Amino acid sequence: MEFTTLQIGIEKNVARIALNRPEVRNALNVTMIKELTEAVDWLDARDDIHVIEICGNGKSFCAGADINYMKDIANNGYIQNLEDAKRLSKLFKTISFCNTPIIALVHGHVIGGGNGIIAACDVVLAETDTVFAFSEVKLGLTPATISPFVIAKCGEAMARDTMLSGRKFTAQEALKFGLVNYVGTMEELNKRLDYYTDNYLAASPEAIRDCKQLIRSVCGHDDPYSPVFDMTSALIANERMSPDGQERMKKFLEK
Repeated sequence: MEFTTLQIGIEKNVARIALNRPEVRNALNVTMIKELTEAVDWLDARDDIHVIEICGNGKSFCAGADINYMKDIANNGYIQNLEDAKRLSKLFKTISFCNTPIIALVHGHVIGGGNGIIAACDVVLAETDTVFAFSEVKLGLTPATISPFVIAKCGEAMARDTMLSGRKFTAQEALKFGLVNYVGTMEELNKRLDYYTDNYLAASPEAIRDCKQLIRSVCGHDDPYSPVFDMTSALIANERMSPDGQERMKKFLEK
């Protein structure tokens, strides 16, 4: 498969997906959302891929939504916004329900939807200086479509702390919250990445698949058709159309 917003490398049984829009700090747009969903599905369906790694080229892992993408969102009607929100939700579900273990390697900034990507991954490794934020409330919005995955991973207390305020927080705080599993220098992260990868490759792919399903089932997160995903998509679509959301997005875009 060919992609315009991603770089994919495959070595033996390991695939690495690099978000590849470094000029905009790998900000999400419609194409990247679609391609990342397709890439994870494609790699998960391959019998020869036993580990998937996701990283970002350039200065940041993912800076949230692309400015031009946000301009389109602000001008779209409700139906278009609902369809867009469902595409975002599908991306996070695809990562979360992937049978192949996924490791995220993050640096720079992880903003908004970038946190949805990593919350849906199995293991997240963060460079020491990485900055995180759920900044949606400052735009008159909520982190709706990512919330099922973030709250499932980190809990209500973390959501109240970071989502309500929209504040920036550090990699050490993200570690405390459980959003990331390990913090270190890039050299340390690469060693840790190899450590996890080696352990996954030493395990049975079928047993890992069953174990991922087991974890989802025990935790009650095993229904990809749960109404919560439709609810969160409808919520963000309504917020984008609200007077407050429209005004705040307009002010942000004017900056």
